[in-house]
Amino acid sequence: MDKKIIATPNGIEEVSLTAEEISQRETDIANDVISKTAEDNLATAKATAQASGNTKLLDLGLTQAEATALTGYTPPVEE
Repeated sequence: MDKKIIATPNGIEEVSLTAEEISQRETDIANDVISKTAEDNLATAKATAQASGNTKLLDLGLTQAEATALTGYTPPVEE
């Protein structure tokens, strides 16, 4: 997997990646993993905050319909 394909006027060539290209590819892969983890953590934090806020509104005496009308959050349906 240390090769790349280059299209030239004379056809397609398969050439080896340089050490710098391999290093950059590894860095890019690591950065993608970090970004995906951060996105997942953000989504989890948002869902947790929504559920917590909904519970607090219900604890104040609002009905679920009222809490949903205020926030737009609808709790997941339990099976």
